[in-house]
Amino acid sequence: MNNRPTPSPLLSLVPILILVAMLAVTIHLFGSDALAGGSQVCLLTASAICVLIGMGGYKRTWKEFEDAITKNIAGIGTALLILLLIGALSGAWMVCGVVPTLIYYGIQIIDPNFFLVSTCVICAIVSVMTGSSWTTIATIGIALLGIGKALGFEEGWIAGAIVSGAYFGDKVSPLSDTTVLASSTVGTPLFTHIKYLLLTTVPSMLITLIIFTIAGLSFESPSSIQIAEFTQALGDKFHISIWLMIVPIVTGVMIAKRVPSIITLFLSAMLAIVFAFIFQPELLLEISGTGEGVMSLVKGGMNTLFGSTSLDAGNAEINDLISTRGMSGMMDTIWLIICAMCFGGAMTAGGMLASITSVFVRFTKKCVSLVSSTVATGLFMNLTTADQYISIILTGNMFKDIYKKNGYDSRLLGRTVEDSVTVTSPLIPWNSCGMTQSTVLGVSTFVYFPYCFFNYISPLMSIFMAAIGYKIYRLKK
Repeated sequence: MNNRPTPSPLLSLVPILILVAMLAVTIHLFGSDALAGGSQVCLLTASAICVLIGMGGYKRTWKEFEDAITKNIAGIGTALLILLLIGALSGAWMVCGVVPTLIYYGIQIIDPNFFLVSTCVICAIVSVMTGSSWTTIATIGIALLGIGKALGFEEGWIAGAIVSGAYFGDKVSPLSDTTVLASSTVGTPLFTHIKYLLLTTVPSMLITLIIFTIAGLSFESPSSIQIAEFTQALGDKFHISIWLMIVPIVTGVMIAKRVPSIITLFLSAMLAIVFAFIFQPELLLEISGTGEGVMSLVKGGMNTLFGSTSLDAGNAEINDLISTRGMSGMMDTIWLIICAMCFGGAMTAGGMLASITSVFVRFTKKCVSLVSSTVATGLFMNLTTADQYISIILTGNMFKDIYKKNGYDSRLLGRTVEDSVTVTSPLIPWNSCGMTQSTVLGVSTFVYFPYCFFNYISPLMSIFMAAIGYKIYRLKK
């Protein structure tokens, strides 16, 4: 295996360049429908090119490609199940009235001028407490998106504030799997890792909050009449009740007790359906479309979990807001993730991933060049492997000995990996995080990307701290 030739970095870039070109054409042709099949074809075509290069000129066998692809897909089985449950949860929370209730009271309480910064802070607090950006966005994030729309904000700004806040917690929470994974990969104690992360994370978040505050203050608030019309329409369609808050409270308790994500999401969705039977029976009958009776209610509840729902509230904006897609709405994302894993596996088995990353490793003479190379490698891994967990492991292992050889403490590597991998993953359309968040929020990554200030300030802050040499710890001799 080691004696076989390896593709040159330039040749290794060919599948990536072809993928980017094909995705650009596909997005131009299909627009927002590109995820319904066009992007998947692009990923599989790029995977086929990897196989052609590896088998045709570099003595790789099909078995190697097959094993790498199978391993990648097997590693995301839990994530795919979580995606399905998030689809069920979002549908159940909407139809049972949890999200409409949050929107109903939220648009009356939150000052529109401070909505964006409040959204970012709320999502940051929830994600720190839960350790999960996915759960934060799928629950409170959806409610905040609805409030923002009701207040007249553009989707990109709202989603940018939600994603920025959610990934703050995903990055520094001791409950976060990416935080634990990064610290264990580089060999740094968890709380030492988190403490050192704060040196770049807090300044990045402060800059982000300042931007959202300025943007919010320049926003022209909607009239009280518009807000009254919106709340009236929601109140007419849903039974708004404070008792519905039992559902998110119970969900929060399960998260705080560290109940596994799959169990938490499933039980929360089931509890929401029970509350839908109690508070929104007429909506379940409307969804079932089969008349009266218990069986019609059961049919409506099941359809809420797995299928699309379209309710008429007499207002076009509200109709779009309260429509749901259930588990079926996640299927485009799921098979896109599977195709992305095929591409990542093909790049790895073909030796192209290692060839390209070897270029980054060369620029490691000074601290700032070492950190910059790590950031570039982490971002590149996110682009090519399409999975943040794989990217964290590969980047951490690739640079571990290099940092040690240059005399730098492992916490610098752990922080740089988090700054470059964890926070940039939702910005890449074909990355599992980018696909998930855009699907859950119903906002394209291309739409919210410019407004995820925290997510692209973080890697720049990591490079800046290395450039000025602030708190750069070296190994003791």
